[in-house]
Amino acid sequence: MPLLNTITNPWAEAFLQVSDAKGDTDQVIDQAKEVLALWDQSPELRAAMASPVLEVSAKKAALVSLFGEQVTPSFLNLLKLLADRQRIGYLDAVLGRVLELYRQQNGIALATVTSATALSEDQQALLTEKVKRVAGTDKVEVNLLVDPSLIGGFVLSVGSQVIDASLAGQVRRLGLELAKVS
Repeated sequence: MPLLNTITNPWAEAFLQVSDAKGDTDQVIDQAKEVLALWDQSPELRAAMASPVLEVSAKKAALVSLFGEQVTPSFLNLLKLLADRQRIGYLDAVLGRVLELYRQQNGIALATVTSATALSEDQQALLTEKVKRVAGTDKVEVNLLVDPSLIGGFVLSVGSQVIDASLAGQVRRLGLELAKVS
């Protein structure tokens, strides 16, 4: 997505510079995750913000109403500026890039753990330790997903490394081995 990167990079870099200068980067990162979660869960919000029919002033008013009390002033300024420049439809991509840059700057590895069922706190702690060993760093961020089609076990992705410890993966590998024998 080179075109998308040319749009998101300047916004993300500038936003991180502003938050670094104000000393609220950690707070802004937490808020970015919360706003992204809301953005992902609300197709109506995404559609309204991307709509060319809705006036910029109405979009800004909606953003202030929704996020004004929950985010820092610099975060709210980013939202309003994206609306002004007709880029609010790219909010998820901009915030995603902000999170990527933050992780790069702070040496944080991103891991995704997909399990067949929700993991207990003990299981999450054990997997976090496994992720730290696989990533080679003590700074990790783990996204937990549930996919019942795995039947049991989990799939761990850290960067380009994938560890498939799921029953569905074992069945798939067994099927491939059996196909080789025939």
